[in-house]
Amino acid sequence: MKIFRGLLALLLLSVASEAQAQKFGWVDTEFIMAKMPEYAKAQLELNTFSETWQKEIEAQKKDLDKMYRNYSAEEVVLTEPMKKKRQDEILKKEQDIKAYQNKQFGYEGQIFKKRQELNKPVQDKVFEAVEKVAKKKQLAVLFDKSGDLTMLYTNPAHDYTEFVLEELGLGAEDRNQPGPKGTVKTVAPPQTPVDPNFESDSGAPEPAANGKPALKPKTARPSKKNLK
Repeated sequence: MKIFRGLLALLLLSVASEAQAQKFGWVDTEFIMAKMPEYAKAQLELNTFSETWQKEIEAQKKDLDKMYRNYSAEEVVLTEPMKKKRQDEILKKEQDIKAYQNKQFGYEGQIFKKRQELNKPVQDKVFEAVEKVAKKKQLAVLFDKSGDLTMLYTNPAHDYTEFVLEELGLGAEDRNQPGPKGTVKTVAPPQTPVDPNFESDSGAPEPAANGKPALKPKTARPSKKNLK
């Protein structure tokens, strides 16, 4: 067991030293694609397909609901063979709706295939830009922060997302610039009342124009008498 642990320690040290010799980084492909007009267009088209298929399903469900209501209203006057026939029709309608729903929105259904079809050109463009950045920056490894790999901590110093955006022509002009400042409001400082018995530099209280003690924004300095 001790030999095994020793070998494992040596292996980890070897991997760590090799990793230090290689440059690596990470990108956020979801953030990148969200900035791409092609991706937004693909999502809009995908939503159109989804809404169309969903409306078709809702229309079929309305037809099924109508079949239920008609059967309930006429059940008392139907013969057993007629009841059986109507029940079979309702059951088939239910199965048809479920089958159509699975076909469009189920696992590997039409919506899944259409998403792959529409997103593939965008993903290929991103991967091409990622490859160019990796070669320019001489990176051995570039991780995808939004992928299946769990990244518990990411150092911003190794974030190459902005470089990929620049490669795609989507770089931000204000990158690494401070955000806009808010409106600056000027607040007047509180005025400090002057003690009428406190002498100023002239040796006497400073009366205001109305005969009341003057208010000064700053505390009066000690008189020369107090400095003696």
